[in-house]
Amino acid sequence: MTTEKPQPTAPSGELSLRVLAMPADTNPAGFIFGGWAVGQMDIAGALYAGGLTGQRVVTVAIDAMKFHKPVHVGDEVSCYTSVLRTGRTSMTLQIQMWVRRRSVLSEPIHVTEGVFTFVAVDAQGRPTEINH
Repeated sequence: MTTEKPQPTAPSGELSLRVLAMPADTNPAGFIFGGWAVGQMDIAGALYAGGLTGQRVVTVAIDAMKFHKPVHVGDEVSCYTSVLRTGRTSMTLQIQMWVRRRSVLSEPIHVTEGVFTFVAVDAQGRPTEINH
């Protein structure tokens, strides 16, 4: 029997990105595309990893994604990032996406989470050791 871990009640990690969900990013059902959410999380992770290392980083893997609730047009979308593991050339991050609904700027709602791995690269795009 698989036990689901409980949903967090508040964001964890560092705020890495905040954007507004716009109508151009909707699917036919009127919700924001899941791919848009993944893209925003990828940007947040790259900003965070690049900021920590002071190096150019690229995404090499999305190890897990979980969509808990939809993102609506007009939602204030925030991505929070924390380090799960740092290797010689790579960094694995936990990225959470939270929203505040536009109709009521209420408590944040946890909508999506994922585990992203980034690799530091040199000017030629080859993996390079992370500067600690």
